[in-house]
Amino acid sequence: MLNLEQKKEIVAEVADVAANAQSAIAAEYRGLTVDQMTSLRKEARNAGVYLRVVKNTLARRAVDGTDFDCLKDALVGPLVLIFSQEDPASGARIVRDFSKQSDKLVVKALVLSGKMLEPSDLKRLADMPTREQAISMLMGVMLAPVTKFVRTLAEPNNKLARTLAAVRDQKAG
Repeated sequence: MLNLEQKKEIVAEVADVAANAQSAIAAEYRGLTVDQMTSLRKEARNAGVYLRVVKNTLARRAVDGTDFDCLKDALVGPLVLIFSQEDPASGARIVRDFSKQSDKLVVKALVLSGKMLEPSDLKRLADMPTREQAISMLMGVMLAPVTKFVRTLAEPNNKLARTLAAVRDQKAG
C-alpha cells in the first residue's frame, strides 16, 4: 500500500512528465510476463520514453490540466502509460515493435498534442519520420532545384567538350 506522500510524489512525477511530453499512449498489459515488461521498460529507457504503471486514479489526477486531459476517460483496467518526450512517434514505435513479439500489449488510448486518436492510428504515428529524418528529407527537397539549376548551367560547356572530343577522335581515327 502506498501512503499519501508516496501517492503525491507519483502524481507529481507523472504530471511533470505529462506537461513536457508530446504524445501519450495508454496500453493494457494484461498477460505480459515479468521478462516481457522488463524488456519493454528497457526499450523505452533506451529510446528516451517514459513508461510507468500507475493506478488509474493517480494517473487521472496527474494528467488533469495537461494536454493529455482527454486521456482520463480511457484510464480503465491495468494500464501502462507511455509518454514520448522528444520525438512524438518514439513511444508508438516501441509499442509497435513490441506488439510484433507479443500480442498481449493492447493500445487503449493514443493522444498526440492534446488530440485523442484512435488506437488504430498507432501504425501511422509510428511510421512518422524522426526529427533528423524529416530535416534530411527537407534538405533534399531544398537542394534538388539548386542542383538541377547548376547541372543545366554546366550542360552547354559539357556538350561543347564532348563535341570537341568527338571531332578530335574522328580526326585521329
